Amino acid sequence: MHSSMGRIYDATWGRAFSALYDRGLKATEEAGLREMRAELLSGAGGRVVELGAGTGANLDLYSAAVEELVLVEPDPHMTKRLRERLASSGREATIVEAPAERMPLESASFDTAVATLVLCTVPDPSATIIELSRVLKPGGKLLFIEHVRSEEPRLARWQDRLEKPWRFLADGCRCNRDTLATIAASSFTLGAVEHERMPKAPPLVEPLVRGSAVLGNRN
Repeated sequence: MHSSMGRIYDATWGRAFSALYDRGLKATEEAGLREMRAELLSGAGGRVVELGAGTGANLDLYSAAVEELVLVEPDPHMTKRLRERLASSGREATIVEAPAERMPLESASFDTAVATLVLCTVPDPSATIIELSRVLKPGGKLLFIEHVRSEEPRLARWQDRLEKPWRFLADGCRCNRDTLATIAASSFTLGAVEHERMPKAPPLVEPLVRGSAVLGNRN
């Protein structure tokens, strides 16, 4: 998106999207997504970095096993709402306003990374996974819930056809991104992965994967 057009988008629909985000996901969260989040985040521990923390949907789902929490979010409108939710949560966390591809964080300093409904939106998913491999300790975990390209050819074709208008409406979300393949091709080793459906969601973003990956030891 051209830079001037991008600024206009951010100031108009980008702002509105962040304001409507929680309301738009409410039915999906109540129909099962929040339970999926809770089960996933029960595996988070030590120093944790969350990518694309958004408005803070995961904030109250982290257990006492989390010693330190860093929330990374590049969107200023989302960050504003995240700061408000954090202030009223009673939880201690650090918010870092930065893109997932270039996080101002120390190398090999985190035990767990979390990505929930964010790898569909990052501009460069491969660079994001490489950056995660940098900030995680060897043997560190990536926990993820992501909607992905459908394994059903007919739906995948529709995802391809509607990718551009969906991306505009959903603030950069790519509905046809094969996130699992990106993780599998990286220095992470995939663990157990559940193939599910996002409840009460448009068909384009129904295909869902939930799982974990472990970062291999560096040579």
